[in-house]
Parts: sequence; C-alpha cells; structure tokens
Amino acid sequence: MTHMHRRRFGALGLAALAATSMPALAQGQWPTGRPITWVVPYPPGGTTDILGRAIAQRLGASLGTTVIVDNKAGATGTIGSGFVARSAPDGYTLLGTSIGPQAIVPNLLQKMAYDPVGAFAPVTLIGTIPHVLVVGAAQPMRTVADLVAQAKARPEELSFASGGSGTILQMQGELLRLQTGTRMTHVPYKGDTPAIQDVLAGHTSFMFAPVAAALPHIQGGQLRALAVTSAARLKALPDVPTMGQAGFKDFVVEQWQALYAPAGTPTAVVQRLNAEVVRQLKDPEIAAMADKLGVTLVGSTPQQLADTQKADLAKWAKVVKDAGIRPE
Repeated sequence: MTHMHRRRFGALGLAALAATSMPALAQGQWPTGRPITWVVPYPPGGTTDILGRAIAQRLGASLGTTVIVDNKAGATGTIGSGFVARSAPDGYTLLGTSIGPQAIVPNLLQKMAYDPVGAFAPVTLIGTIPHVLVVGAAQPMRTVADLVAQAKARPEELSFASGGSGTILQMQGELLRLQTGTRMTHVPYKGDTPAIQDVLAGHTSFMFAPVAAALPHIQGGQLRALAVTSAARLKALPDVPTMGQAGFKDFVVEQWQALYAPAGTPTAVVQRLNAEVVRQLKDPEIAAMADKLGVTLVGSTPQQLADTQKADLAKWAKVVKDAGIRPE
C-alpha cells in the first residue's frame, strides 16, 4: 500500500468511525446528571399526577438521574403546558399531560399562550381512559334512550355536570346534545369529584365520568350506569352497553394521557425517552396502578401520538363549532 493510499484509507476509517459514534455520543451526552423536570399541568392527586409520578420515578432510575414532578396547575392545564412550550428543548423539561390542553382547550380560547402542535415534540401516548354515562340512583332514567326522551320532553331542564369548562367530560355532554338535538345545560365544577357528588345528590341530572371514579358509586348503588364510551364493553362493567350499542354509532370517546417535550428537542433524546417510558409501562406495578386508575396503557410511537392529537383537535373543533360554544 502506498503512502497516499494509507493516508486515504486512514481518513476514510476515521470518518466512518466518527459517523457511527456520533449518535451514540449524542445520546451519551444526555442526561448529564442534571435533574429532569416532569411538569404536570394539574393539581396533585389526579390521574395525570399519580401516573406521572410513578413513571417519573422509574424513568429517573433507568436514566441514572432524578426526575422531579412539578405541578403547575391552572387554566384547564394551559399554564403548565405553556411553561413547557417556552422551556429549552434540551430534554430536561417534559410535559405529562392529557387531551384537554392539547386537543380541546385550543378550540375554546381565542388566544393561546402556545401552539398545541408546533410548540411540542410528541414522545408517547401513555394510555387512554374510558368514561361512563351515569345518573343518580333517584333519577328515573335507566337507559340512554330514557335520558334522551326526558331531555326532549323537558327542554333545558336536564343538566349535565363536568369537571370544568374545556374538559373531555364537558365535550361528551355537548356531543350527546348535538347528536340528539336536545337542549341541556352544562354545569362545570372545579374537578371531577365535586361534579360526581352533585350527580349523587341529584343537583345535576347526569354526567360522563371517568370509570375509576364512578365505579365505587355504581357498585354501591348510588349511581346508575347507562353506557360506556369505549368501543367495547368494559370488564369492570360487563352488563353496561357501549354508546354504540345504545344507538350512537359515532360516540367512541376516550381521554388520553401523553408525554411531550418542547419542540426542537433532539430526535435522539425523544427516541430515548420514548423507549424508556414504553419500557416502564410494561412494569407490573405500573400496570396494576393503571388498572386501578381506569387507564388502558398504550405506549405509542411519537408519530402515533401526533396523529391522535391531530385527529382529536379536528374532532372537538367541529363539536365546539356545531354546539355554538363561544371561545373565551
């Protein structure tokens, strides 16, 4: 081999070595021991918070660092979401959130502090939560058809509760109102618990509630389940029909939990986060916790989360428009 050939071979070898080492180096530089902040845009104690803390703890251990959960609640989740949207895209600030701030609230506000799509890098769809249409035990309605008949017979007298304006619980009530051509009043509460309590007390006629929150009251006989919003019947409520079986073909509605990073976060970091979180979702303890919370774990790719968000943004934009809900 000539001297020139040896030099050329050596240069090509170094270039190849550098090319194969760069992705590993990029991933190896993150995390560098700095703590990672997992922002939850809701108060402590809710499903998003409980599930987020469990995943964050295991994520920190697998990455060899600390993941701190920071509750930045307010404005239906948009305060925490806005904080992450403005954060540096370096993998050290994450958003563990739900469908509301990412796909519903943007259709209800005239001005948003962030772009729900452009400001974030999707990481993974953590899981989905089905809901159940319930009435208080003292109510006469025993089927969805009964409820609709009551609403038609007594325009604007029936009311439906939700955990707040802009929540998926409100949107389901609005969707039912649209599909049945009835006039019913939305009564927002500061959280799902007080909403359920007023349905129990008969102060509001009905609500779509998270299954885990409503199940003890259904089993105790204080609430009557009329239908579930999932595509198939639930194991926890095998005798309760789906909305489709109750005559509503386009009524598969599930809340979702997801993880995002700020837009511009390196692809290698997003891929590492995705792989680690998806792996944590297979932990038996996480699965058991999710079961108690009524969450069906998913663990999607970043693109699948992006597609889900896009579809739900369009879906709820139409409901907001057709229902005549005025943006705030």
